[in-house]
Amino acid sequence: MADYPSLQDYDPNTAETLFEDAAWEKSFASEPNGGNCVEVNLGRPDVVGVRDTKLPASPVFVFGRGEWEAFLVAVKAGQFDLPPGA
Repeated sequence: MADYPSLQDYDPNTAETLFEDAAWEKSFASEPNGGNCVEVNLGRPDVVGVRDTKLPASPVFVFGRGEWEAFLVAVKAGQFDLPPGA
């Protein structure tokens, strides 16, 4: 059984307590002023945290490792690319 909140107990406003502060990473492609980016926390072996870089008290979304890996595969395949001219 996972040691993170079940869907019934999940609260994105308190999920930050699952992650070490020092493990948050911003994208290398992030704008110098913080821009429109997210931070990812890969510090746990079982879950990944994602939050908004611009908001210090941003809610944290928690994904299982399998969910995160599937997301990365889809991004690399261009599944979320905007159509030309959008």
